[in-house]
Amino acid sequence: MANNTNDKNIILSEHQIEDKVYVIRGMQVMIDFDLAEIYGYTTKTFNQQVKNNIEKFPDDFRFQLTADEVHELSLRSKKLTLNVSDNRRGLHSKYAPYAFTEQGIYMLMTVLRGDLATKQSIALIRLFKKMKEHLSNDQYLFGANLKLLTAQTEANKAAIERIETSMVKHEDLTDFMRLFDIGIQNEEILIHKGEYFKADIVYQKIYRKAKKSIIVIDDYIDPKTLQHLAKAKKSVAVTIISDNKGMGLRQNEYDDFLKEYPGREISFIKSGKRVHDRYIIIDNGTKEMIIYHCGASSKDAGSRTTSIAKLQDAKEYRNMIKELLANPKLKLK
Repeated sequence: MANNTNDKNIILSEHQIEDKVYVIRGMQVMIDFDLAEIYGYTTKTFNQQVKNNIEKFPDDFRFQLTADEVHELSLRSKKLTLNVSDNRRGLHSKYAPYAFTEQGIYMLMTVLRGDLATKQSIALIRLFKKMKEHLSNDQYLFGANLKLLTAQTEANKAAIERIETSMVKHEDLTDFMRLFDIGIQNEEILIHKGEYFKADIVYQKIYRKAKKSIIVIDDYIDPKTLQHLAKAKKSVAVTIISDNKGMGLRQNEYDDFLKEYPGREISFIKSGKRVHDRYIIIDNGTKEMIIYHCGASSKDAGSRTTSIAKLQDAKEYRNMIKELLANPKLKLK
């Protein structure tokens, strides 16, 4: 859960957030202590949350600033003074801030939880989406960054050339932006190994389709399964049919989920070793009923290459679903 250090946290405006975006190593980044402030964490707790999910933050998503970069950033910014004795910023002589790239900032959405985190993530997504539109449509943002880099020294020419050759174009939008802009349109969605963020977004968007009910059939569940389901509309009834194999979901983990997302109770039913595959059923029994066949459990989404396919004839599965719903309740570990 978020460790809010200030009950008076407010949602920052686009302009306020934009002021916290810097250009370092030719990339637009945000610094850990600014992100911690935005999300209502202390810097230490914020970075601990990231370390707990470090597999989601490769070097091109998050990197630690060098001493020269810290010094250069303090000189370039009139509104920010970085020095090792500035305790208000949580800095000390043995600490160098971390910078998060655009992809790293998107990944934070899957790590930080709570109402404030959700609202701030939306604000950040909108900001970077707007910046990307500027970049692809009229080069405005790139031009501003180019002037900034040119004003430094002649030694930065190589860095400027790298920006020019790697400049983001409209057709080069990330998987996340394509999913964010156009939704899930394909009958089958392929998720490659390592695409954790894409996997999370796919599951969340599937669950947000539901108007009345969601049924998840999966023998392997854990807190990540619940975090995906938390993105569904609050009025939607959720049922998980599972034998809860492996380490499994524990009662105390479900209790923590209920505290974080009050009013989102989930019904648990045993699968009784009757189903091998994994399914997601949206709005069971209605005309809008949709069934997805999942190649892997949602808790493992992105760990290996897999796919999620929309089944063409949902009616054939109604008897199976009816029989499973009649099974005994599942008691968590």
